[in-house]
Amino acid sequence: MNTAPQTGLVLPELAGRAPEPSTSRAAEGCAIFIYIYIYFFFFPPATSFFFYFLAADPAVISPQDPTLLIGSSLTATCTVSADFHLRAEDLYWTLNGRRLPAASYAALGPTTLSVALARLNGSKQQSGDNLVCHSRDGGILAGSCLYVGLPPEKPVNISCWSKNMKDLTCKWAPGTEGETFLHTNYTLKYKLRWYGRDNTCQEYHTAGPYSCHIPKDLALFTPYEIWVEASNRLGVAVSDVVMLDILDVVTTDPPADVHVSRVGDLEDQLSVRWSSPPALKDFLFQAKYQIQYRVEDSSEWKVVDDVGNQTSCRLAGLRPGTVYFVQVRCNPFGIYGSKKAGIWSDWSNPTAASTPRSERAAGGCDPKGGEQNTTLRRELKQFFGWVKKHAYGCSNLSIKLYDQWRVWLQKSHKTRNQVLPGDKL
Repeated sequence: MNTAPQTGLVLPELAGRAPEPSTSRAAEGCAIFIYIYIYFFFFPPATSFFFYFLAADPAVISPQDPTLLIGSSLTATCTVSADFHLRAEDLYWTLNGRRLPAASYAALGPTTLSVALARLNGSKQQSGDNLVCHSRDGGILAGSCLYVGLPPEKPVNISCWSKNMKDLTCKWAPGTEGETFLHTNYTLKYKLRWYGRDNTCQEYHTAGPYSCHIPKDLALFTPYEIWVEASNRLGVAVSDVVMLDILDVVTTDPPADVHVSRVGDLEDQLSVRWSSPPALKDFLFQAKYQIQYRVEDSSEWKVVDDVGNQTSCRLAGLRPGTVYFVQVRCNPFGIYGSKKAGIWSDWSNPTAASTPRSERAAGGCDPKGGEQNTTLRRELKQFFGWVKKHAYGCSNLSIKLYDQWRVWLQKSHKTRNQVLPGDKL
């Protein structure tokens, strides 16, 4: 922070500082704006006054820009230059623009006024609180920044993923409490496990406030050590070291070319097909997929977990004449023999399709014997529903059994509808 000499006052055109590599763009120092009319309050308008003001400080606050733990107490003093002909009784204090009570003041000399601050809370802003000494008519004489907070905690829960083995993104949590009330820098560092120098990540906030992206120059088949350092005005904390191999944390793009279509005239089924991840086509890996679907007027998704490594699946037990939205995601695993579980991709964009409407006419007549068959159909539906649920999700066994039951049920329904009333006993 650039200040006028010894005053703690920040000139507007000089305020701010360049951020460190791992910080946000928040300014490090607190800004106290000084208006031109304050200058001319003490002196008549003259070009030479401005240079005199820079050389002669109206007052000095001590201590200047202190850093304190939450709960600390502070006594600050404001001493006015003799050139300004002000006495202690002509002064008062403000903190963040709020006037402090006169009971907290003490005159320590003809031109020195102190203020006592007890049990300080965390700074209202990470760039510091403004403690300002004023003349009786409100003019600003001097200012100081109070940094009141906590030292950083050890960052926790470091997790990383690599998009198609081309980069690495890591995120973390700032600690159990998180809030330090002070500007805190987080620096992600990494190195090859058995050799190599420490490297510092440069691209922060790419996947949230506590994240960093390493875009290139990563080695495969060699584990990395990764850790995060947190630092502020009150100290430094270092996370535990995480060891990982890029091949163990690979994720990919959502499956492409997702198509959803009807299965003939079956009113309770839809067929879903998709393509495997093109970015990994040249690598030796396995893949497993998940499907989720919902009806058009609902926000509740149903998930099919056990699709396996197929690139197609049939959804059964759906409602006739209903629009469904379907999404697919991929988990690449076993890349070059990796034993880790892999990381799920994002879901594909929703693809919509509708099931056929039921051909049965509402209110159509059934033969008298239909009441008995209704119970049988209900029991068979429950039985095959159990088979579909407990057999392997998109396996040939469950689909064939389900299809056979559907064909039998439709034939049975047509046969009963063809029986004429005169043929009945």
